Amino acid sequence: MPNKLRLYMNHFHHVDSHLCITFNRTSHNVLVRNFFKAISRLGDGVFWYSLMALLLCIDQAHALLPVLHMAIAGLVGTLTYKWLKAKTLRPRPFNVYQQISLRSVPLDQFSFPSGHTLHAVIFTLVAIHYYPMLSVGLIPLTILIGLSRPILGLHYPSDVLVGALVGIFISLTSFSII
Repeated sequence: MPNKLRLYMNHFHHVDSHLCITFNRTSHNVLVRNFFKAISRLGDGVFWYSLMALLLCIDQAHALLPVLHMAIAGLVGTLTYKWLKAKTLRPRPFNVYQQISLRSVPLDQFSFPSGHTLHAVIFTLVAIHYYPMLSVGLIPLTILIGLSRPILGLHYPSDVLVGALVGIFISLTSFSII
């Protein structure tokens, strides 16, 4: 790796780590910690599956395509993020920095990318494609899910950013296929 690129990557990692530590410090406040633990828990899938069931109950047959679209895009997201995690093997920040407090139980061992953020972006973009009025609640929830990950010490900000970008890519690609 050329020296200039190595220097850039070291600087990027330093900034990413510093931001992660800064985000995580906010979790020392019990109200902040509990709020983001609840938000993160919603991002485990409970909220998205409930949303899909609710759409089917309310919109019945009209919701079949949107729910199927969400399910397929979500499955592609799962396969993609698991593959990326297995290839990159990036340790979670709480395993690397003593200053970072783990505030929630990780679902797996590795950090890159954030699967919670990736799925929140996929489900939000697909859902609001069919039901634009849902954007009022889903966009803020997706942002909060992304923020919860470094606040709880589970991800670096770059994990969240890449998770969001991969989620956008999968969603946009799915629109051209489905």
